[in-house]
Amino acid sequence: MPTTQATLYDVKNGAAWITLNRPENRNALSSILVSELYEHLVAANEDSDVRCIVITGTDPAFCAGADLKSPPGQVVDGRRTVPYPDVLTLIMDSDKPVIAAVNGAAFAGGLGLVGAADIVITVDEAQFSFSEVRIGVIPAVISVVCLPKLGTHHGMKLIITGERFNGTRAVEMGFAHRAVPAGQLALAVEEEIEMINLGGPIAVTECKKLVRRVPQLSREEGFKETAEWSGRMFRSEEAAEGMAAFREKRKPSWAEK
Repeated sequence: MPTTQATLYDVKNGAAWITLNRPENRNALSSILVSELYEHLVAANEDSDVRCIVITGTDPAFCAGADLKSPPGQVVDGRRTVPYPDVLTLIMDSDKPVIAAVNGAAFAGGLGLVGAADIVITVDEAQFSFSEVRIGVIPAVISVVCLPKLGTHHGMKLIITGERFNGTRAVEMGFAHRAVPAGQLALAVEEEIEMINLGGPIAVTECKKLVRRVPQLSREEGFKETAEWSGRMFRSEEAAEGMAAFREKRKPSWAEK
C-alpha cells in the first residue's frame, strides 16, 4: 500500500473506505493522490473480505478537481503516475460496487468520481459544478462517465454554463441517488452497505456487470445473452445456497458473516 497520506484506507463492515485526504487544497486530484486511489481500488478488489468500496473526502470538500500544479499522469521521480481515466475505468469495471459518499463540494474533475460510481449518496448542501468552462477548458474526460447519468438535456446546460447545483438537485437530475443532511451521511452510506451485504457476493458482482452491459446490446442480443447469463447463475453454488436458505427460512451463509 502507499505510504504517504494523500489518501486513507480502512476496511470495516465488509466495506473498503477510501478517503481523499488533502483538505488543505480541497482534495484536489494530484498525481500522487490519483495513483494512491488507484492502488487502494486494486487492493479492495483483491480483498475477499471486502464486499463494496466507498470513496469520500476529508472535510470540507469531496474533491475540487484536478491539481493544476501536479496533474495526474505526469512523471514523478522518473516514473509516470496513474492517468485519471485509468481510475475512472477501474471504478466502473470493479467487481465490487463503488459508493461515492459526497461529503462536500465536487467540482470539475472531482465529478468524474461521482459519475463513475455505482451508487451516489451526497449531503444535500454539497455544491457541484462543471467549472472547466470558467477557465477556458472543457470537462472532456469526465464527460464519458457523467453524461450517461445526466443525459444531453441536463448535461448541455450544466457543462456550457458551469453553474452550480446542490445535492438535492443532483438527485432530481439522476446524478445522485440520495441526498441527506451532513450529519447523516455516514449512516446513509452504512445503510447502503448493509443492503449490499444481504446479496450474494457473486450475484452482486454479476448484477453490476449486467447493468453496465445490457444498454450496449440490441434487444435480440440482450435476450440471447441474458438468457444464457441467467442459466449460469441459476446453476451456481451461490444460487443453490440462496434458494436452500429461502426454503429453510434461514439466512444464507454470506449474510451470517
